[in-house]
Amino acid sequence: MKTGSIIARREGGIQCATIAPMQIFGSSDSIHATSTLVNPGLQRHVRGWLAPDDMFLRLLLDRPELALVPESCAAEVALRAALQAEPSTAVAPEDLLALQDADVRESYTHFLHFRDALLATGTLEAYYLSLFPRSGMQPAGRINMPPLFLDLLVEAMLRNLLDDGGAPCDVYGLRAADMLFRSQRISTQDGQVLSGDQHTLDMLNETGGLGDIGRFLAQAKAPLQTIALQVLTDDNAPGFVADWQSPRQGTRHRFLLDMTHEISNDLSHGLVLTMTRARSGLKALAGVLQMWIQHFLGVAVTIRPLKKIDDAAWRWHVGLDADSSALLNDLYAGQAVESARLQRLVSLFRLDFVEPLDMRADVAGKPVYLGLMMSADGVVKLKPQNLLINLPLRELV
Repeated sequence: MKTGSIIARREGGIQCATIAPMQIFGSSDSIHATSTLVNPGLQRHVRGWLAPDDMFLRLLLDRPELALVPESCAAEVALRAALQAEPSTAVAPEDLLALQDADVRESYTHFLHFRDALLATGTLEAYYLSLFPRSGMQPAGRINMPPLFLDLLVEAMLRNLLDDGGAPCDVYGLRAADMLFRSQRISTQDGQVLSGDQHTLDMLNETGGLGDIGRFLAQAKAPLQTIALQVLTDDNAPGFVADWQSPRQGTRHRFLLDMTHEISNDLSHGLVLTMTRARSGLKALAGVLQMWIQHFLGVAVTIRPLKKIDDAAWRWHVGLDADSSALLNDLYAGQAVESARLQRLVSLFRLDFVEPLDMRADVAGKPVYLGLMMSADGVVKLKPQNLLINLPLRELV
């Protein structure tokens, strides 16, 4: 009996949402990614959007959640063989009903729904936008799609976007991009604000990074192997590149991103020197978000980290996650906010449109304030779709 579906578990535990490895780097002697995109199963259109083909669908079929196990019934074996041969082939309802395991039946139902909608829209970007229509557009209704599929879409689109040969992205941007599709744990250490991959940190904490074997050793109170996490720096950037390129690319998630944006030094006599870090993770994240908006909406913006909002004419804001959305709403309304809640704010950002005519006339030229906030248990789940839905764009006639 299998223990879950594609939206939860299958035998062997929770699976990471990571697509097949793609070679996207040039020489590891540099900390910039400059090589040509190699993206299996995805064809780049003139606009730069990605059209899937059968190879991409086969990669999805090869995920652990849809893999055969010894208990797989004959109907599942036959269905998988048919889809491997022709991934876009139609599947009759009776073929799904023939699957004996309810979790397997649910997983294939989700996969087929995702596949059909993706092929109908033509590109990953068009499908993603159809899930999150802007205000005033035809609503899509409740999104009945496992988060796994959405995260896989975002990862594939970001790999394409960040490997655009005309706009190489440094490794800090590549690491910051993980925040758009992988939850992060935020912690402070020696004055640094660090962002680490939640799944990796939780796994290391529970099993020492040894999976089921480590879990067994922990239960037996046996010593676990210590696996060091690394804060991403210029010195270890080549190692990050190598881990990204490796077939076991999950190892790159052991690199922490330093989100500290400014460093203050006391010069005595009441003087304090504040310097902005050149390798700020917040600055790198801001650059990724700029590219994300340009790619989808076709408008140029600048985004920079901000310590506080000091604007009597504050007109517009967008939370990058559920917690910051609620916080910014309360602050905008002038409501009192307890200090413990404010301390969970990771950063504010100021977004400016390069061309004010791209904005709604009533807010043209005004800044848009963004917020990023961790939950009460220290987790950030960034929702990049918020930027596509809620920016004050000019209405096209």
